[in-house]
Amino acid sequence: MLCAVASARGRQGRQGRAAVPPAGEPGVSPGDVQCMFDAYALMQAQEQLKIGDEHFAQFLTRYKALQEVRRKNLQERARLVVDMRQMLNAPNPDEAQLKERMKALQDLETRSAADVKKAYDAIDQVLDVRQQAKFRVFEELMERRKLELVSRARQANRPKNQK
Repeated sequence: MLCAVASARGRQGRQGRAAVPPAGEPGVSPGDVQCMFDAYALMQAQEQLKIGDEHFAQFLTRYKALQEVRRKNLQERARLVVDMRQMLNAPNPDEAQLKERMKALQDLETRSAADVKKAYDAIDQVLDVRQQAKFRVFEELMERRKLELVSRARQANRPKNQK
């Protein structure tokens, strides 16, 4: 499963909604928040796309694979960019190393696009055309909601005199 919160799916039923606590709540790590949001998105996807229980297990596995591909690629990209930033902050950056890092970044972007397409193709095998279109729209909506949550959490965590 995406995380332990996703197991609550069975206990909550189709009418239940997963509560995503505020990101600034003490004792909740960013990883925990991401995991809870992923579980929430998964339950919302089942509801919005009207995925039957007979296809949900396949969808779950493939959705999780898509999320992992994205996360892995973002982490690798961030690592490469940090490497380049460190090189550029040096007094005399080694152009050969910078060129190597740029090539690695371009290769990652190419590989990432192919991996994401493969993951979408796998998801599309479980969904009909209407569900596929709804899934793309749904993902955009979930991304907006995630950004809103992050923004609210940042505002809530600001010291009172900065508001």
